[in-house]
Amino acid sequence: MKPRKGGGKAAPPPLSEEESALFRAAIGDARPLPDSGKAILPPPAPRYASQPDLPGRRQSMDDLSDHIPSELTEGGEELSYLRPGMARLTLRKLRRGHWPIQAELDLHGMTSVEARASLIGFLDECKALGLRCVRVIHGKGLSSKNREPVLKLKAASWLMQRDEILAFCQAQPIDGGGGAAIVLLKTGS
Repeated sequence: MKPRKGGGKAAPPPLSEEESALFRAAIGDARPLPDSGKAILPPPAPRYASQPDLPGRRQSMDDLSDHIPSELTEGGEELSYLRPGMARLTLRKLRRGHWPIQAELDLHGMTSVEARASLIGFLDECKALGLRCVRVIHGKGLSSKNREPVLKLKAASWLMQRDEILAFCQAQPIDGGGGAAIVLLKTGS
């Protein structure tokens, strides 16, 4: 797992003398604004610190079934889940990016057993840190044996079985699209 990448930009290539002259002609007698002394900082990257011994109950791998509920296979390509009793508005807000993504877990290249263990550890840590919204990258299954998204369905099933999961939906294209899920966690308690 890794924090989301910050928005650092590479330096532009140097301008030729002709390009510099064109630029100076275009800006005319414009002058830079005076320095306000304020720094413009990028938004903080989500954190994920490794804490092997978290207090409280931890769910073991044996607690999660690999059974894929029929609602996951009948719903079409896009997966989503809303815990019973939650307002539909919650899922709509999650789809629209209402909550910032605070951490992510990348399951690419993992076996089902490794992915389940990683997901359990990640969710336990997110709960301990009080995180609200996270991304789970399960991949699209393009490099699996039958080019089917095995981890996508299993991760969705595992998430549905966890008490702290309030909702999840497919990520927006910029956040991974069909290869990732945005997950809303219960905070507190």
